[in-house]
Amino acid sequence: MNDPLRQELLEIFAGRATRRYGLSDINQLQHALQSAALAEADGAPPATVLASLLHDVGHMIHGLGEDPASQGVDDVHEELGAQWLADRFGPAVSEPVRLHVTAKRYLCTVEPDYFGKLAADSVRSLELQGGLMSPDEVEAFRANPYHAEAVRLRRYDEEAKDPRASTPDFDYYLRHVPACRL
Repeated sequence: MNDPLRQELLEIFAGRATRRYGLSDINQLQHALQSAALAEADGAPPATVLASLLHDVGHMIHGLGEDPASQGVDDVHEELGAQWLADRFGPAVSEPVRLHVTAKRYLCTVEPDYFGKLAADSVRSLELQGGLMSPDEVEAFRANPYHAEAVRLRRYDEEAKDPRASTPDFDYYLRHVPACRL
């Protein structure tokens, strides 16, 4: 795949994703690759694999630095990323990305042990992102047709922080782009 979208993705992820991923011992690119590898190993459809790979693109396009949550700023990376993705891909890619933070709030609300799985920086950002959900928010989230894939993506997101993980390279996952683009 040698087209402008591939070049744009490579510029963002090869050029800007080498920054540290929150407080983890990995960088954004490693996190993206691990998320996609987990999705693929789970048998997720191509759109979910691609959404898993690209779910944090909003962190790399906002210009607020590596850890805005430490300054009390919600970077709304899920919205920025979803908007960016929606211009290039269908909703099966962009909507789980838009909802992956909401999925964190949902899982913390409905699964008593999920909060304990969060990394320290994810705990800090949870409050900035709205904290636990009300019953009405839970109901509204469950009514969204993309909620299940967002929860799936969120689980990969939470697991994808292993500094010793071995994954295929970025180009390997770009094979899903033609099937998912607008």
